[in-house]
Amino acid sequence: MKIFAVLKKYLTIITISLSVLSLFTGCTRKAESQITAENNAAKQIKELQNHLENSGLIDKQRYSIINQLANNYLAQKDYQGLILFLTDWVEKNPKDMYNSYWLLMTAYAYLSTGAEPVAEYYFDKILQQSQDLLIKGNSVHFLCLQNLIQISKTPAHRIKYFNELINLFPDNVNRTELYLRLALEYQNDSMWDQALSTYRLFLEQKDATTIQIAGEPDAYKNARHFVDFYDASKDWTSDPSKNWTFESLPELEEAVKKAIKNYDWKTLDSYKAKVNFFSMSWKQDEMDANAQSEFSMRSFMRGNRIRFNDTLDEASTPNEAYLKTWGWSTYIPVWYLYFRKVNFPIDPDINGNWEWAGIYMGNKL
Repeated sequence: MKIFAVLKKYLTIITISLSVLSLFTGCTRKAESQITAENNAAKQIKELQNHLENSGLIDKQRYSIINQLANNYLAQKDYQGLILFLTDWVEKNPKDMYNSYWLLMTAYAYLSTGAEPVAEYYFDKILQQSQDLLIKGNSVHFLCLQNLIQISKTPAHRIKYFNELINLFPDNVNRTELYLRLALEYQNDSMWDQALSTYRLFLEQKDATTIQIAGEPDAYKNARHFVDFYDASKDWTSDPSKNWTFESLPELEEAVKKAIKNYDWKTLDSYKAKVNFFSMSWKQDEMDANAQSEFSMRSFMRGNRIRFNDTLDEASTPNEAYLKTWGWSTYIPVWYLYFRKVNFPIDPDINGNWEWAGIYMGNKL
């Protein structure tokens, strides 16, 4: 029995040793294979560079060699080698018709290394200094503009690139979406006249009411409100009484409650926003045509006993508030009055005020 135990022990040691040896051999072979691949790639690059020095090459042959060289650098993820090779080529061969493409690859290489500011420089350089070029059916300038919009950090730059996309490639882009995004950039840069005119262009598009824009779920509603609010506010200078906003939420809440308590329907009507005031169920959209039908509070206050909660609803936020009221009708007695903070930076005297923007009919869902 002891002999078997000893044999078993030595067999275990031998098995472990063989496993370690196999692992070491595998790693060695893998390292050797990698070295061989790198040597072959370096050899191929050297051969291609030698071919490139042939003065008898035509443009297409030269393009093919440079493109293959670039792909070899990319296959090895040698971005620095690719950048040095391409920028050196462009500098020494300023008349190469494919330089815009080589600089495009340079910009992508910088993107791959996380150097976005340098990539932005090259994308913009292509637009300013190189003629456009179609590579596999894709415009180099179009690709540059798409990338610049993604990586540029300032509204002024993005405004420039959005305008160039719309003007130079109107058939390659969704103009409805770009008008909206351009208007937002103008607004971010406090260029109010340009923002207003671009919002109008957006609203004129046939699909403005239905388009789904990533990150902008209320695109049509916000644009419509901005334009309509601006148009209505032009009368406030000559007639301040037409301004329906209140400086604070407590002031608006107190005024509305007082008018309800006194059954003063005329005053209550005057508090309603004169832009896109809505009355709808909780499931409707406030931009629906039937949600913005005009009516007077008189029809619902006469003969009814209207009541309201002492405090605003718990769902209220720093920008929106709800006041529960009831007694308006037999069919739908409960109404939530909806108050909204005004977002109108074009006029600092109005921006941040509060308005009574609409009515949600029925209990909250």
